[in-house]
Amino acid sequence: MASGSDYNHGNLPSDFGSGGGGGGSISYIPGTASLVAEIDKRLLIVLRDGRTLIGYLRSIDQFANLVTQSTIERIHVGKEYGDIPRGVFVIRGENVVLLGEIDPEKEANLPLKRVSVDEILERQRAEQILKEKREKVMENAFKERGMEPHVNQILIDEQFF
Repeated sequence: MASGSDYNHGNLPSDFGSGGGGGGSISYIPGTASLVAEIDKRLLIVLRDGRTLIGYLRSIDQFANLVTQSTIERIHVGKEYGDIPRGVFVIRGENVVLLGEIDPEKEANLPLKRVSVDEILERQRAEQILKEKREKVMENAFKERGMEPHVNQILIDEQFF
């Protein structure tokens, strides 16, 4: 059996983890330690539930849990968006789907129209109602053809009955 120092992923210097000595340089930092370079930068974070957060990364840990400051939740509906101030936000690492630095120049030139929080929440509710109506029409069309409704709907129904 190979010892830990004998194991190499193919992209690590041969002296990686052996205390140095070989004079090789590490081209990247593995794991969540690589996020240290992102501290104090403005980041966009997409969560598993679909929410989009934008804030300054202030802290991370070994589980990729994040603490952001001056955080906003950005809601997109069509070509419009609204920002809801959230302040300091603690994000469990397992809920992060995507994380990236924001380019201020590109953000300033977004092809989207900014609207108030009330307007974007109203549009989001209207979009959700429309989506639910479409799903209901599809469900009825499946039932008329003798097909079962969507699997997720069955699981939800069984949980409550």
